[in-house]
Amino acid sequence: MAEQFLGYLLAVAALLLFGSGILVTKFASSRITLDLGFLIATSTNVAFAALALAVQLALRSEALTWNAQAFWLFAAAGGFSTYLGRWFFYEAVVRFGPAKASVFQVSSPLFTALIAWLWLGEHLSLTAAVGLGVAIAGLMLVSYKPRGQTADATVAQQMPKSDVARASANPSKGTVDPTPRPMREKLLQSVLLLGLGSSFAYAIGNVLRGSAVRSWNEPVVGALVGAVLGLALHLAFSPDKSGLVGRLQQANRQGVWLYALMGVCTISGQMCLIGAMRFIPLSVATLMTLCTPLLVFPLSHLLFKNSGDVTRNTLLGGALALIGIAIVVMR
Repeated sequence: MAEQFLGYLLAVAALLLFGSGILVTKFASSRITLDLGFLIATSTNVAFAALALAVQLALRSEALTWNAQAFWLFAAAGGFSTYLGRWFFYEAVVRFGPAKASVFQVSSPLFTALIAWLWLGEHLSLTAAVGLGVAIAGLMLVSYKPRGQTADATVAQQMPKSDVARASANPSKGTVDPTPRPMREKLLQSVLLLGLGSSFAYAIGNVLRGSAVRSWNEPVVGALVGAVLGLALHLAFSPDKSGLVGRLQQANRQGVWLYALMGVCTISGQMCLIGAMRFIPLSVATLMTLCTPLLVFPLSHLLFKNSGDVTRNTLLGGALALIGIAIVVMR
């Protein structure tokens, strides 16, 4: 029971950190282009995770043990979430709009539950499953945006972990293209394929992380491994490698620090999420961290005067999401 409580606390901490990262990005995006900001944030992910690991090793008495299988699971999770999941999601936003893409994104806990059941034998009670469904329905309602609204608000509110830095204003800018042209053209024609591809990729990444941390209780190492792979893939497929140094030198200093702060928030949230996965069902941990709109909408209204963000759908969806989460936690 105490371990479950710790898992829920870590998931709530992850939610708060991810929500803070989104709000910081709203301040930073007006000072630096989002693709460059993403590079700064991802680099900060690596640096801060490395610093956190050094502090952890200095404070604890036992040495770091090695688990090769878990290490590669963490690395594979970074590839699925940071690389494939992001690519599918960006393309869905560009081609079919943020509302449709977000509906698939919010469904990720369902796929996480299915994969965790098939692979790890993780079962949810009927009550927890009902609560999960109610919460997802609420989040879908919150995520719905009528035609005519800009893509950046919806994408920023739905963006998991460090992904928020690039999708807000122009999701296609800096998008990685991991497939040959003919296959890519076929993929771009199907919102179902792109949406399910994104949701499944993130779900697989979550299950890989959950499996890894349960056999190797090193969430900081797991976050660091994923961040390193994410940065490497971003640099490898960046269309403007030669001009990165010059752009960084000319970048607004305040914007650089804001994106660095966003990187600290997101990698810290990633550590908390991985830690939570050790103690509570993976789908529940994922669901709780996808509730960032419940924080971002009201805080954006207060900080940025975005009165249009708070609608009847927002309030009703938020209430449903909170009821669903309460059912899951109190089952």
